[in-house]
Amino acid sequence: MAALTLSTSTLQPLGDRLLVKVATKEEKTIGGIFLPDTAQEKPQIGEVTAVGAGTRNDKGDRVALEVKAGDKVLYSKYAGTEVKLDGVDYLLLAERDILAIVE
Repeated sequence: MAALTLSTSTLQPLGDRLLVKVATKEEKTIGGIFLPDTAQEKPQIGEVTAVGAGTRNDKGDRVALEVKAGDKVLYSKYAGTEVKLDGVDYLLLAERDILAIVE
């Protein structure tokens, strides 16, 4: 899937969505062997840069997300939509795609 490229640097997620800055790929192994692009695994950790307002419950009240901007998170391997903002890779994810907060 091709990444969506935007020239603007502001993007506000809606509802239960959040914007995650993707961590850089590992270019070499622990043993010092350099990996070609085709052998590198897709990272699953990133930093939350923006969050939506949350979902609404049955009564119509807004329920805030459990994660906030600045949290480092582990997300599902094939989740989200790839977005490129000013040359930086981001993922637009639903909150349900977040597996854990990395502390």
